[in-house]
Amino acid sequence: MDLIQSLQSAVIGDGDLLGQPFKVLPYQRKFLAGAFRPGVLRAGLSLARGGGKTGLSSALALDAIRPAGALHKAGGEVVLIASAFSQARIAFEAVRTSLELMGEIDGYRVRDQQNLADLRHRDTGARLRVAGADSRRAHGWRYSLAIADEPAQWGPRGELLASAIKTALGKRKGARVLFLGTRPASDAHFFARLLVENDPSVFALTFAADPASDPFKVSTWRKANPGLSYGLPDIEVLRAEARLARRDPAELASFRALRLNGGTSEVERPMLIDSESWRRVEVDTLPLRNGPVVWGLDLGGTAAFSAAAGYWPKTGLLLGFVACGSIPTLRERALADGLPGVYEQMHRAGELVQLGGRVVPVGAFLGECVRRFGRPVSLAADRWRQGELEDGCRESGLFLPVPSWRGQGWRDQGQDTRAFRAAVLEGQVSAPVSLAMRAAFAEAVTVADPAGNQKIAKNSEGGRRKRGRDDLAVAICLAVAEGVRWLARAPKRSWRYRGMVG
Repeated sequence: MDLIQSLQSAVIGDGDLLGQPFKVLPYQRKFLAGAFRPGVLRAGLSLARGGGKTGLSSALALDAIRPAGALHKAGGEVVLIASAFSQARIAFEAVRTSLELMGEIDGYRVRDQQNLADLRHRDTGARLRVAGADSRRAHGWRYSLAIADEPAQWGPRGELLASAIKTALGKRKGARVLFLGTRPASDAHFFARLLVENDPSVFALTFAADPASDPFKVSTWRKANPGLSYGLPDIEVLRAEARLARRDPAELASFRALRLNGGTSEVERPMLIDSESWRRVEVDTLPLRNGPVVWGLDLGGTAAFSAAAGYWPKTGLLLGFVACGSIPTLRERALADGLPGVYEQMHRAGELVQLGGRVVPVGAFLGECVRRFGRPVSLAADRWRQGELEDGCRESGLFLPVPSWRGQGWRDQGQDTRAFRAAVLEGQVSAPVSLAMRAAFAEAVTVADPAGNQKIAKNSEGGRRKRGRDDLAVAICLAVAEGVRWLARAPKRSWRYRGMVG
């Protein structure tokens, strides 16, 4: 019996179709064909909320612990993981109800307590266990199949748990892990990275609406909801939510994130630039480095990155990188910031360099800027680190223009924020696909004064994540805004009438 037949031989354990045979929908067939292909260890499925992910998770877990199931292994272990233990219990209870409805529950030992839920087949020893994303026992798991529900909602310890899940793959032959959920708001999130991973051991399938499409059209909804024709979700519920979203920006943010699988925050947050607008900046073929280059610099301390951006105003080319000291290690920094593996990936891509010990030497940092961008015609930097930047220039022997010193208040940052956003939205900026840039803009939140002026938030202002590293976003904003000002004051070509040809 193949996997599809095996899944459809069981009955549904919850919802409106309780007791009816499970039906594998076309999009689920496509995912299962790829996820269980030989050689695949990790698989990701992303679609809008209410599309049948939990039902599929329950069906797969049930199949793995039934002796007649195609996924069953004697002594095998299945782990259901969700953002909270109570959330994971939903799928567990569906599995148990299915066994009861099919008259097979007597073959299992059931433990269902406040913080413990598992099923073990008495004869084969196949076991189903439940865990929340805050589980600290993940490193001891020896699963044959792990099913992770809504990883984008796992919270601060999610990256650590994902690392533990992935490293457990080698403990059982043929083990694999499935991640199912909506897209995270940050491209630096481990689930977002999995969905674009290009490796034969990874399979990913994403259903999402085009950001440029009308969010209130049914045709747009179908892109993110492949089960819509089968009532997953109820189209009348979508219609009702869409009516509210037309009138309320907060509702629209939630609708785009959860119903259109937009990869955006489900709450309206005042970002420096939204992810959809930034993705339009990313191009495969970059403009030439024609004309002068302008720098934007944001010097960091021991924890924060030092960041630099180079912007060519005449072509719109934008490049950038971040730097940190070698103490602590990149792995230790990433763990402290709640982003395990991300900084190492940036380093391999050349987007993050290590200079000095605990603090990045300003002279060496400026030398790296010259190596990457060339000498600038103008540069902008935070006034707060003025002395360090001037000392670094003298010590390094670099002859750089006098910086345009910018403050962190509403006047300077308000001007820079407006200029940067306008340049992006008017198509005057082109950048490579960069994890460092994406991660920085995912953290860059703005705050507004009573007059409506906006500036980039510091510390925990405006709900900003205190350990968020938005330093490169700050440097990019400085560089682009300075480039716009430089272009406005650059001498224009003068023309002299010499008569007519002929």
